[in-house]
Amino acid sequence: MPPKPCCTPVREAAVTLTAPAAPGPRPPADPAAGRAARGLLDLPGGRFLMGTEDADGFPADGEGPVREAVVGAFRIAPTTVTNAQFASFVKATGHVTEAESFGFSFVFAGFLDAELAAVSPAVAGTPWWRAVSGADWRRPEGPGTSFSARQDHPVVHVSWNDAQAYCAWSGTRLPTETEWEYAARGGLEGRRYPWGDELRPDGRYMCNIWNGDFPRHNTRADGYAGTAPAKSFRPNGYGLYNTVGNVWEWCADRFAPAGPERSMRGGSHMCHDSYCNRYRVAARTRNTPDSSSGNIGFRVAGSRTA
Repeated sequence: MPPKPCCTPVREAAVTLTAPAAPGPRPPADPAAGRAARGLLDLPGGRFLMGTEDADGFPADGEGPVREAVVGAFRIAPTTVTNAQFASFVKATGHVTEAESFGFSFVFAGFLDAELAAVSPAVAGTPWWRAVSGADWRRPEGPGTSFSARQDHPVVHVSWNDAQAYCAWSGTRLPTETEWEYAARGGLEGRRYPWGDELRPDGRYMCNIWNGDFPRHNTRADGYAGTAPAKSFRPNGYGLYNTVGNVWEWCADRFAPAGPERSMRGGSHMCHDSYCNRYRVAARTRNTPDSSSGNIGFRVAGSRTA
């Protein structure tokens, strides 16, 4: 079963353009850049069981088979990069995101007013995704909206190339998929979620996903319709927040060895078990490195030198 486009739409679904060149590496040159690297958690690495053969999984995504993986010691951020952190990067470097360069990004139709929805093209097969002119990280739902009340939420509408630019500035890097899954599991072997196998243990909501009838009605039972603050819910055993749900997270790897698409992990606030059950630690999806949407962000990592 191939990845479903509900996860994150591909930019070419709306328009074919030549991606702007990603900016060259920028050495850390200000205190904000240094803080991004200093806030990482040290993880020892080791052997763990990666992947799944879960009946609810998607074999075509390459989730399985379960195999022993080895990861070296590394460092990783406890949260995804927030709007406030990304704003510091943009202020220091003048970086222009690809959504800004292209002039549009993808937004969930339910977040748009009727006038904007009427003029925003729907993605074929998944009409809940709209290509919204003027949507970008500063204006998450398009013109007239702002991230200002969401400083501590994950930055969204960032492409893989944008994430790479942030990493170059901050002296960090994107995690590999192996590192990401090792960290997301939080020390639990073979579990479906970072906290165990039950989605809602004792009735507690543990992550930000779609609750209700997708895509028509979200009950917001977990407290959120869109993104949640980056430090919402309980951290996993390694101290990482929201490794499933909330926003998809770019990883360093290609989704397939010969393909151009990059891997994303963790699912998002739009995942629902009726259609996109990818808020599991072994789940994967993919997108082109120039694509962006209102449910894609990233978390940074680093190598341990001692």
